[in-house]
Amino acid sequence: CSGMAAPTKAERKACWGARDEFWQCLDSHGDDAAKCEKLRRAFESRCPQQWVKHFDKRRDFLKYKKKLETEGYSPPEAAGKS
Repeated sequence: CSGMAAPTKAERKACWGARDEFWQCLDSHGDDAAKCEKLRRAFESRCPQQWVKHFDKRRDFLKYKKKLETEGYSPPEAAGKS
């Protein structure tokens, strides 16, 4: 633990709001992070660092899960083939 006090309810709301705005931006720009840089910085400044990491992983997981639901599972291509 980073020794940081637990965020207050208001801080949590600000963090989640910033995350949602950032994710919405990514969704509408096909995950082009460059177009959402300001929102990313707001998200990082309003959320504890470990939360940012957690939410990044969570978004990747949710996108992966959605992809599985829409496209089905396809094993990764064999490495080394070119």
